Amino acid sequence: MNWFMREIVDPGKLRLFCFFVAFILAFLFIRISVRMIRAQVTWWPGNITPGGTHLHHVVFGLVFMCLGGIGGLAVTDSGSLTAAVLAAVFGVGTALVLDEFALVLHLEDVYWAEDGRVSVDAVFVAAALCGLGLLGVSPFEIGDTFTRDGGTLTHPEVALIIGTNVLFAALSLAKGKIWTGLLGIYLTPLALIGAIRLARPSSPWARWRYQHKPHKLARAQWRERRIREPVERFKRALQDFLAGRPSP
Repeated sequence: MNWFMREIVDPGKLRLFCFFVAFILAFLFIRISVRMIRAQVTWWPGNITPGGTHLHHVVFGLVFMCLGGIGGLAVTDSGSLTAAVLAAVFGVGTALVLDEFALVLHLEDVYWAEDGRVSVDAVFVAAALCGLGLLGVSPFEIGDTFTRDGGTLTHPEVALIIGTNVLFAALSLAKGKIWTGLLGIYLTPLALIGAIRLARPSSPWARWRYQHKPHKLARAQWRERRIREPVERFKRALQDFLAGRPSP
């Protein structure tokens, strides 16, 4: 309890903590639910189809997000029980929406298709960014953590550091390194590594810069086969374990 008060409540992270816990639990619950429905377990409630219309859980997610988001904006005391509950409601809604992110992206039901894996990726990214926030890693608080001559950095210095960090993260994303780019917004060394390393061969950067540099394109393709593909196989296995294997 002392740790919780010291690390979560006192720094003002109660709402983020409640959001994170509710987000994880809601994602696990909805994935268990849809896998039960997919397996046609008789004792588990099936899809909700009022009037023959299948209501996807993204609909309920949007409702929860509106309730939690609008209600949270109306609460002035960020450390109150009401604020914590509304943050949890928002976390539940976010999990339900991101779990069907692929449906929203493709505007068709690809939940159990190969394209549906992007939903799990979206959930993983959101959970990672939220976890970093709980650990106190934030690019917008850099002025409070970095000092120069015993004092805090000036606003232009902070803006320069954050702007450089965002530039590195954008370069990483352009090179096809989604995880490196997104997490690099919070972790500058990671963004720098992604910005200076070779791009993935199918990335926009490779199409712009490597078409007339066959040696770089060949190196990028070699790295993709030797390094990226094993990592991708592990990620897919983890996705299948947590969220279910897509249909053939």
